[in-house]
Amino acid sequence: MIEPLGGPAYWLPFVIAFAVGYLAGSVPFGLILTKLGGAGDIRGIGSGNIGATNVLRTGRKGLALATLAADIAKGALPTLLAFAWLGPDIAVAVGLGTVLGHCFPIWLRFRGGKGVATAAGVILALTPVVVPIILAIFIAIVWATRYVSLGSCLAAIAAPVTAWLLGYGQPAEFYVFLAVIVVGTHHANILRLLKGKESKLSLAKKS
Repeated sequence: MIEPLGGPAYWLPFVIAFAVGYLAGSVPFGLILTKLGGAGDIRGIGSGNIGATNVLRTGRKGLALATLAADIAKGALPTLLAFAWLGPDIAVAVGLGTVLGHCFPIWLRFRGGKGVATAAGVILALTPVVVPIILAIFIAIVWATRYVSLGSCLAAIAAPVTAWLLGYGQPAEFYVFLAVIVVGTHHANILRLLKGKESKLSLAKKS
């Protein structure tokens, strides 16, 4: 009898790769760094999100930058290693796992971050040339509007389009899924944007 999905020998490596990626992505660096840095529990500050944008609301720019770097790295490094050792298909499974792990970490009752930095790390590992373009879009939108959520969503949507225009057809298909995740995790922000109630980015230091 022919297995419709190729049997465990085919799909088991992808399941393992996804699980490894999920565990790597679920490490809550924002929560860990803010506690170690004496800023308290980030879940009780601002939006309650564990990402770099909310860490910035503590007024601790260094902690926010460290969180951003760590969240990018936990998407980029596992994906890059998987790509180098096991090929692009396994790398995609690992990358998807890292983003979902960040957004829905089992350790925090599946209440994690928005996935923007970790998704950017995955894209950096798979198609580095795409990152400067979507980063420029993100910076331009945030600079013009001061809405990080809007910049994040538009940059995520631009990722598959940019990859496709640059000739990366298969990564572009994967980036559609990443865009859906990022936009989905920003659903509350989108509703606030539509109502004109979304908070704007402020670099003012907390007293």
